[in-house]
Amino acid sequence: MAEGKLAGRVALVTGASRGIGRAIAARCAREGAAVAVNYITGPEPVQGKDNRADAEALVAEIRGAGGRATAVEADVSNGEQVQRVVSRVAEELGTVDVLVNNAGIETIIPFMEMTEEQYQRVLDVNLKGEWLCAQVVVRQLVAEHKPGAIVNIASIQSGMALPGRSHYAPSKRGVEALTRNLAAELAPHNIRVNCINPGLIATDMTDWVMKDEQILPIILDKIPLHRAGEPDEIAKVAVFLASDDASYVTGQCIYVDGGWVVT
Repeated sequence: MAEGKLAGRVALVTGASRGIGRAIAARCAREGAAVAVNYITGPEPVQGKDNRADAEALVAEIRGAGGRATAVEADVSNGEQVQRVVSRVAEELGTVDVLVNNAGIETIIPFMEMTEEQYQRVLDVNLKGEWLCAQVVVRQLVAEHKPGAIVNIASIQSGMALPGRSHYAPSKRGVEALTRNLAAELAPHNIRVNCINPGLIATDMTDWVMKDEQILPIILDKIPLHRAGEPDEIAKVAVFLASDDASYVTGQCIYVDGGWVVT
C-alpha cells in the first residue's frame, strides 16, 4: 500500500465504521494513505450494529493488506474529543493532511413535531462537527506549514426538498456554504476544501428505502441512471478530491447522484 494517489499521507475519515465512510477509508488505504477510522458508540447506536467492532475490523483488514490504520472513537460535535483524536492520530500515524468529514445523522421528523433537541443534535453533528474537525486539523497543518485537503460530505438534499428534513437539509446546505468559505480562507495555506453531495447510496442509512417496494421505484424513476449508487462510487470521488489529481480544485460541491438533482 506504499504506492497510490495518497501515498505518504495521513487520512482521518469520520463516521468510518460503515457505509460511505467505511468505503472512503478503505479506498484511502488502498491508495497508500495511513488511515484513522473514526467511529462513535453513542448516542445514536444503529440497531444490530457495533460501530467499535466494525471500525476495528476495518483496521484489521487494512493492516492485513500491509497498510497502516488505527480506530479512534470520538463524537465529532465535541471539541475536546476531536482535539484528543487528532492529537492521537498525529502520534500514531503522523499529522493529518487529508480530512474526510463524513460523520452524519439523519432522522425523518415532521416539522411541527420536531423538538429543539432533535433539531440541535442533527445540526451539531452534521454541520458543527465538520467545522470542528476542520478547525483542529487546519490549525495543526498551518502550525507545521503543511498543505492539506478536506473533503466534506453533504447530501443531495442540499439542493432538493423532502418531507421531514427541516433539520437535516439545512445542515447539509450549510456544509456547502462552509466548504466555499473555508476554501477561500485556506487557499493561501495551500489547503483545498471540497464537498460531495451523495444521492441515493445503498447503505444502512438507506436500507429502509431499498427494501420499500412502493417508494424505491418512485425514486429510481427520478434518477436518470435508474439505480442506487454504491459507497465506493462516493469513495472514488473523495480520493480524487483529496489527491494531487485535483490540485487545482477547491471550493467545489459535486453531486454524485446518478443525475437525480437535475431532473
